[in-house]
This record gives sequence, structure tokens and C-alpha cells, in this order.
Amino acid sequence: MERFDEVRQAAAEFATSTHPLAVRRRIEALERLLEGALTIPVINRRVGLDAILGLVPVAGDLITAAMGMYIVWEGRNLGMPRWQLWRMAGHVGFDSLLGAVPVAGDLFDLFYRSNSRNLKIIRRHLDRHHPATRTLDG
Repeated sequence: MERFDEVRQAAAEFATSTHPLAVRRRIEALERLLEGALTIPVINRRVGLDAILGLVPVAGDLITAAMGMYIVWEGRNLGMPRWQLWRMAGHVGFDSLLGAVPVAGDLFDLFYRSNSRNLKIIRRHLDRHHPATRTLDG
């Protein structure tokens, strides 16, 4: 039981850490949740909470927009340039606006992955300014 408490405490510290590697892993986990949590069997396409919650009118789009803006906020905490933050916010805004359109927006959410685009921008920033955070799979 004591060992479990040590692991839980270490995980909690990592979850609140401002270290660039911790931020990278948090953002990658959130992106996987939002963009590729499940596979649709018939079309063999990965979808996540962004597309699933987008089916719920208004509330679903607001929730996924807030989760997408969390990635932008983490980028701000990393000291990314404003133009990159605006670009990332634009991705989230575009996704939210078009995702709010009934039916067509739900189909749009299957193909436009704003959070994956934002993760790519953050990875480039981290690889350039914090090279120790590079991972083999990223």
C-alpha cells in the first residue's frame, strides 16, 4: 500500500509540474483523448471526444473548445510566441464554429483535427527550445 501511495504522489506531482516534458506528455495525452480515443469499425477511422461530444448540441462544442483552449494555455505557459498562440486559438475557434453546424459540423469533426494541429505546433516549439523533451514516438 505504501508503494502505491508513492506512485500516486509521483503521478500527481507530474500532473501539476511545469517541466516541459510533463507539459508535453499532458498535451499528448489530451490530444489522444480528443482526437483518437476510439476507432469507428465500419470506416476504420479514429475519433475522440471532439467528434463524440460534438454530437451534443451547444454543450458538447463548448466543452471540447474549452479542452482545446487548455492546450493553447499550456503553450502560453511554455513561453510560445504570441503569433503561434493566436494560430492555435484560431484552429480551436475554426473547429468550434464549424463543429457547431448541425450534421455537417459533426462530419467536419471527423476530418479536421485542430488539437492534432496544435500538438504539432507545440512539439516543434519544444523540439527547438527544449530538446531534452524529444521522444522517439513523437
